[in-house]
Amino acid sequence: MKTFTPKPADLTHDWYVIDATDVVLGRLASQAAILLRGKNKPTFAPHADSGNHVIIINADKIALTGNKMGKELYAHSGRPGGLRRDSYAELLEKNPERIIKSAIKGMLPKNRLSKAQLDRLRIFRGAEHPHTPQKPQVFEIAQVSQQAK
Repeated sequence: MKTFTPKPADLTHDWYVIDATDVVLGRLASQAAILLRGKNKPTFAPHADSGNHVIIINADKIALTGNKMGKELYAHSGRPGGLRRDSYAELLEKNPERIIKSAIKGMLPKNRLSKAQLDRLRIFRGAEHPHTPQKPQVFEIAQVSQQAK
């Protein structure tokens, strides 16, 4: 049996929209990472860029479990004194997109392909997004946070 390798003509990039209302951060990030890599397709190959476009709406309504409100997210600009430290509590108010993007980035492979896959991720704070002409399919995450019920 021969190994299947998809050709560039075989690769399609579908559009999916995920509603993050009351969804736990880790569950949302793992499902989005699977979609961005294209692991939901039968033509998946780890070296081929068969990923999808993922739109995440209602990013400010995400559920954080455990003691994540006290946890901090670090980023460094690469310059002296460029360490940036923000708590999840203040990021949830000011920039919830950064929390979700860093969680998804951590679940993607650490290689050149991950930048192209992460560029297909679009995160919006509210319920509106400008990508309706692409006709994205709704991707439902059934298990919501127990605290939200």
